[in-house]
Amino acid sequence: MLYWFYRHLDINLFQYITVRAGFAFFIAFVLTIYLMPFFIAWAKAKKASQPINKFVPKAHLKKRDTPTMGGVVFIFATIVATLLSAKLNNPFVVGAMVTLIGFCLIGYSDDVGKVVSGNNLHGLSARAKFGLQLFVGGAIALFLIYFAGFDTRFYIPFVKFPLFDMGWGAVGFWALVIVAASNAVNLTDGLDGLATVPSIFALFSLGVIIYITGNAILSSYLLWPKIIGVGEVTIVASALIGALIGFLWYNCNPAEVFMGDSGSLSVGAFLGYMAILGKSEILLILIGAIFVIETVSVIAQVGSYKLRGKRIFLMAPIHHHFEMKQWAENKIIVRFWIIAFIANLLALITLKIR
Repeated sequence: MLYWFYRHLDINLFQYITVRAGFAFFIAFVLTIYLMPFFIAWAKAKKASQPINKFVPKAHLKKRDTPTMGGVVFIFATIVATLLSAKLNNPFVVGAMVTLIGFCLIGYSDDVGKVVSGNNLHGLSARAKFGLQLFVGGAIALFLIYFAGFDTRFYIPFVKFPLFDMGWGAVGFWALVIVAASNAVNLTDGLDGLATVPSIFALFSLGVIIYITGNAILSSYLLWPKIIGVGEVTIVASALIGALIGFLWYNCNPAEVFMGDSGSLSVGAFLGYMAILGKSEILLILIGAIFVIETVSVIAQVGSYKLRGKRIFLMAPIHHHFEMKQWAENKIIVRFWIIAFIANLLALITLKIR
């Protein structure tokens, strides 16, 4: 809508991505802040609360009546803000909305299964969940190549030239990036606000990278790949940041609502999508350092137990390990936020080193 004002009413202010990104941020923030209390009241009335896994620390039992699926609200707010602020005939914006909606629906199906059964393990089966994620991720990758004409060359940090052209291999690689990021955020979402703030940091960093990628002057100055039209996705990222900050108002400890898989899967998938658009698939490891650490802790724990019959951590993901060591929940959360902030600061510094 705002871009329509620029094209048809000649309001030049709305031609700028930064201006429309600012509007998108506040629209999504206000919508989330306004709608979330209604959702929380509805979820409590319907007993749509988060089932607590019997294997997690016993301190989590006090959270068993906390509503879940809050991700539906902030993803809805993000989509509305995008529809009102972004250029809707931009294929990269369309891909962004498909990513958010597609993975939100997968997560919603998983959440509903858990709520109905009253068991944290009785949502979608691992095979069905992964299969659906891979299908949607692959469809997004194909969309980028066939409809958006996206560059399939592969870049790494510190090198200004592409290493090689992935060709058809890009479909599998991009699908893997999206699915891996989606599940990494999902694994991290275990404490109040733990996944929310690192996601905000990551969205900001990737938003900066996306903006540079779509800007001829900045991309040339920083020797960064230039891809026309990609910068518009900065508006979607800004909207999601605003929505997540609104969600954090209710998700900070002690949480009044959890994002559920409907939120964590979609946020993670969108981070992967943005990394692809910004040619930062490898840099995403640093940008999403907390998510990587959480995922690696689970892989290491399972691998060690299967190979040696011994555990590395008291419990995985690693935030549960620190809970078992009697760290206060707020201490774990804030320290993880600090690590995420520093990692993203380092990632942004690397932009000048080419």
